[in-house]
Amino acid sequence: MKYADSFKEMEDKGFDIGQAVAEANRCLLCYDPPCSKGCPAETDPGTFIRKLRLRNVTGAIRTVKTNNILGGACGVLCPTPLLCEKECSATEIDRPIQIGRIQRFLIEHSWELGFQPLERAGEKKKEKVAVVGSGPAGLSCAAELAKDGYQVTIFEAKPKPGGVLRYGVPSYRFSEEFLDREIEDVKSLGVEIQCNHPISGREGAEKLLKEGYSAIFVAPGLWEPMRLKREGKELKGLFTATDFLASLREGKHDELGKEIDGRAVAVIGGGSVAIDCVEAAKRLGASDVYLVYRRSFAQMPAEERERIEALQTGIHFLLLNQPVDYVESDGSLKGLKLVRTKLGEEDASGRRRPVEIPGSEWVLDVGVVIEAIGSKPASDSKEWYPSVKTNEKGLIVADEETRKTNVDGIFAGGDIVRGPALVVEAVQDGKLAARAIKEYLSK
Repeated sequence: MKYADSFKEMEDKGFDIGQAVAEANRCLLCYDPPCSKGCPAETDPGTFIRKLRLRNVTGAIRTVKTNNILGGACGVLCPTPLLCEKECSATEIDRPIQIGRIQRFLIEHSWELGFQPLERAGEKKKEKVAVVGSGPAGLSCAAELAKDGYQVTIFEAKPKPGGVLRYGVPSYRFSEEFLDREIEDVKSLGVEIQCNHPISGREGAEKLLKEGYSAIFVAPGLWEPMRLKREGKELKGLFTATDFLASLREGKHDELGKEIDGRAVAVIGGGSVAIDCVEAAKRLGASDVYLVYRRSFAQMPAEERERIEALQTGIHFLLLNQPVDYVESDGSLKGLKLVRTKLGEEDASGRRRPVEIPGSEWVLDVGVVIEAIGSKPASDSKEWYPSVKTNEKGLIVADEETRKTNVDGIFAGGDIVRGPALVVEAVQDGKLAARAIKEYLSK
């Protein structure tokens, strides 16, 4: 396991109790805390920070876990500078409170104390609910329903639960042990998780309503990668981010290391997944790592902190360059064809559109390319729920407030509705759907 050591530990160890309390003491104790309004999952940082400041540690832990079953994961992975911390009132006189690190501390401290703030419902309801997918949306929905005594079964296609948290995030950012402990919190509420159990095929999801389930929450995530070339050329040295990161999680460090060690690597994309890929390639011994993005540095979807840290580790940013094709020889990748771009008028995203510059084509000599340009629904996913309305991208159409679809009893959330989004947004989708399902089943 030559390359595994650099992936074993999480880089950021989080706060200890002294650091967490000291940071909480900086809180201005706002009457109507704007940080709580800035959390998509309604984790309520204003309340748990206040409780920690007043030394009510177990109360602070209870606030996090009651509001967000994946509070630990969100504390580690959330782009808090763009959400709750951005709204912090302390910003006007100093730096914002480090809310994410406090939140993570509270979850880790609860494990050290052996404190479990959640209890299984005393009375079990007769209604059964099926959840398709064990990613953050599915886990959140299942937990919220189980708290009220509903019998919930999660059906997961992969060998282990967790979805993108397990198969889409490198271990040095988010450890498998950490994830397993949070999933145990979900299971402790009475949720059953059946892995290696895909709900696919003709009407796979819709049939669950005929099999005794009173409602279904569909949250399978997006696992089919978008490709630079539609035909998705099979070249030695060409990876999708989905496969690359999943292989790391599965412990295939030596196999990937043999492909990458000593070679120049290009990663196509500008989001957090692309940043994960460039950092992982660096850890696997790449001689040079290039992040290739068609827009500017400021327009990259990845957090500013992530971008700066990548620069500090020696990643080369090739901005305003559009990948167009590959150079190959005898089935192996030899280079990435690029064309330079300039920024034009704003597009639907509010960012200036990249416009190719005629005659500016060139080739970047690399032996490995990782495509981190997004993901989409599985090509056969529409067959799983043929009666459910989808849009032109294949995403399920669901009500923003309730996550109801056009089919009675079927709800949906997470990336299959939003497209690639944040973990905290998926958690909130699960909560919204759970509330709507409870209302639906109570009629």
